[in-house]
Amino acid sequence: MRDLLDIDDSLKAVQGELAAYLGRVVGRFDAALESDLLAVQRLTRHVERYRGKMLRPALVALSAGAASGDLAGDLAAVLRGPMGPGLEIVGAVCEMVHMATLVHDDVLDEADTRRRGQTVNAMSGNETAVILGDYFIAGAYHLCSTLDEQASALRVARASMVVCGGELLQLDRRDDLSLDVATYMAIIDRKTAELIATACELGATRAGGSPAAVAALEAYGRRIGAAFQVRDDLLDLTGREEVVGKSVGRDARKGKLTLPVIHHLAASPPAERAHSLALALRAAREDEGDAPAQLRQRLDATGSVEHAQRTAEAIVADAQRQLQDLPDTPSRRALLAMAGAVVDRAF
Repeated sequence: MRDLLDIDDSLKAVQGELAAYLGRVVGRFDAALESDLLAVQRLTRHVERYRGKMLRPALVALSAGAASGDLAGDLAAVLRGPMGPGLEIVGAVCEMVHMATLVHDDVLDEADTRRRGQTVNAMSGNETAVILGDYFIAGAYHLCSTLDEQASALRVARASMVVCGGELLQLDRRDDLSLDVATYMAIIDRKTAELIATACELGATRAGGSPAAVAALEAYGRRIGAAFQVRDDLLDLTGREEVVGKSVGRDARKGKLTLPVIHHLAASPPAERAHSLALALRAAREDEGDAPAQLRQRLDATGSVEHAQRTAEAIVADAQRQLQDLPDTPSRRALLAMAGAVVDRAF
């Protein structure tokens, strides 16, 4: 399985510059959340392990490089030039909002593991986790307000509202066994794809990209975000916790229908559908038991897992097509490679 930021040898210079940029983003992230309270410091440092590969800041940087049209491949000129500090702030802001959603999601899902460690709610309780997520959101808006223009802050605020709306829609449709594909796609577009699209859009905009380039990169990010979530939902069904690094099987147990289950119910004859509906209800209501495993067997029988994987691959192919009119820069090639890795990740 490829890593999302595992770029081939021809793009090592891009990878090195990207790593340096992400290091600077981490510095801004940590400084923005610094507190004189030891209790707060302890919690923010615990959440540092949630960072992973920092996909959203990476997309800010590469979108800036792709939109700038730098044919020489000198990403350093973009990231270390006059626009560099703003790109670092935008990257840190997007990552902070993302971290806040992870902390809050763990409360909603009653998850106890993330990045192979305890979640904040498991370690310190739901009340602490909720307030910590709010602290990250406040830190993101405070940092974003230091930029020399208002448009980025407005875009981040709008994205945050859209993400919350997606989560509220998903909560409203929990245990709804009539959920259709269109509604599922609307949920993941809002709760996952919106922030990733925002990261690409802001990177391209701050690099002075043309309206066409900004629109292409925003569309690329939106599709990457959707494919990422479809794959994430598959991992919740098929992954092992020690590999995925977080609690798995939570979607079924929390009554959240994802694409494989929706496809299975539509593809099954009435008698089979009734049995699967009963299993889905059991999985949503039992903390223990074999209902999720039985449901997975039925999904395999209708090819529903394979269907979801093919759907993710089709979305990624569409994402890659969005970049076809951009100049053939190293940043663009890195974005194409990252898209391919989305559907092949194990965590």
